Amino acid sequence: MRKHLSLLALALVCCCFWSVQAEVYTSIGQMTDLIYTEKELVQSLKEYIQAEESKLAAVKSWANKLDVLTRASTSDPEVYLAHPVNAYKLMKRLNTEWSELESLVLQDPSDGFISNMTVHRQYFPDEEDEKGAAKALMRLQDTYKLDSESFSKGKLPGMHHNAILTVDDCYDMGKTAYNEADYYHAVLWMQQALRQMDAGEEHVVSKSDVLDYLSYSVYQMGDLPRAIELTRRLVAIDSSHQRAGGNLRYFEKLLSKQLKELNQEVQEPATEEPIQLGTYKRPKDYLPEREIYEGLCRGEGVKMTSERRSRLYCRYHDGNRNPRLLLQPMKEEDEWDSPHIVRYLNALSDSEIEKIKELAKPRLARATVRDPKTGVLTTANYRVSKSAWLEGEEDPVIERVNQRIEDITGLTTQTAELLQIANYGVGGQYEPHFDFSRRPQDIMVDGNRLATFLNYMSDVEAGGATVFPDFGAAIYPKKGTAVFWYNLFRSGEGDYRTRHAACPVLVGCKWVSNKWIHERGQEFRRPCGLTEVD
Repeated sequence: MRKHLSLLALALVCCCFWSVQAEVYTSIGQMTDLIYTEKELVQSLKEYIQAEESKLAAVKSWANKLDVLTRASTSDPEVYLAHPVNAYKLMKRLNTEWSELESLVLQDPSDGFISNMTVHRQYFPDEEDEKGAAKALMRLQDTYKLDSESFSKGKLPGMHHNAILTVDDCYDMGKTAYNEADYYHAVLWMQQALRQMDAGEEHVVSKSDVLDYLSYSVYQMGDLPRAIELTRRLVAIDSSHQRAGGNLRYFEKLLSKQLKELNQEVQEPATEEPIQLGTYKRPKDYLPEREIYEGLCRGEGVKMTSERRSRLYCRYHDGNRNPRLLLQPMKEEDEWDSPHIVRYLNALSDSEIEKIKELAKPRLARATVRDPKTGVLTTANYRVSKSAWLEGEEDPVIERVNQRIEDITGLTTQTAELLQIANYGVGGQYEPHFDFSRRPQDIMVDGNRLATFLNYMSDVEAGGATVFPDFGAAIYPKKGTAVFWYNLFRSGEGDYRTRHAACPVLVGCKWVSNKWIHERGQEFRRPCGLTEVD
């Protein structure tokens, strides 16, 4: 019965996945809508169950009543029918009441539930969303050096309640990695599935399937002795497995050949030990500063020395006696000395933040990056978020925010880009990048991106820092504050030290708004210089 219900549930969910390629997982803000959608569907499902139970109760009542009648009538049919009332009621039952029972059985209480599902299924996540969310967990696992067991038990920093992963969840995570030829993560998650399985947890997936994926992934990681041990364990529980025997012979032959080349005797593989986070080295990828970047995300390698800290100050900032800031100057704090990065407190009010999110949320779309080879805007795995662009004319709040940025920085926003609102999804991130364009053909008519004004519109429980790998700075989100830095030297050359990243959000929901200020119109506000100085 349980298996049939699981298959029914899977079928209902799968039938809803076909219609939308929404990349839902890239925005926590949009994912919150799914919570309420699921709640509504659960209520609809309960109503369906209640209707089915009422129908079944009515059918049972009919069955019980008819069972009593047929026992009496079949004991002596002639005596029973000798009574004219019994004869009449038999005619009535077979002519009318059985037809009513047939109509009752043919009623389908699922119509309302299916109708509700049809309405909502266009907004459901698809297979790519599930795969993207799985990859996001692996990204968080790597960045913050969390083992699979921590994730499985929901033990994450900043969390006040836990969400566990079952054996089957861990298996699906491992299979997602395996299908992407990511054997490093496939090993970690298949091992966790096996660990929970051996601990006696309930599961649908078979142990032989887990061992099959795990042994081959371990082989791909170059650990032949462990691959042999795992494959032997697989053969022991399923001697008829179609690949296990062949794999075992191949692994043993390969290990023997390697040992002979090294002039070593063939030895029995050691007893299998659990695979931990550091058992295998994580493969290198395309990002040269990966270790530095991820270390900063964990708070490691931050180069904030006591000498540097002594050069950082806080002050009131009135924008060179700007009339709008004279009576209520901004609170300005130095975050870094060179390049100079400052943070402004109370840059946005709670009501402004909520209005901006309200305007942006319906328009959020997957954030794009410019392909370095073609110059074409495209989506990328190293930028996982959704964004929207808001014009000043749309709402007084946007106009007020733009004016405030101009007052604070002393730079005109007339040639700046629209206010970009970004919401990060599951493990949302933007790996190290430059805000300014390095290819002349990509520079806009208003010039390059001179400066960045970044508003933090939410607190983040864990992760989500803005880090600068070149000089080892980490700036943490704080709701209502903003950070500002120049991307170009006074000479107009790009300041390559400003290469920065948005660390993956481990726990929480991160909202930011960006204002990229361009060169044109700043000639007298930030005069050019001949040297590359701040």
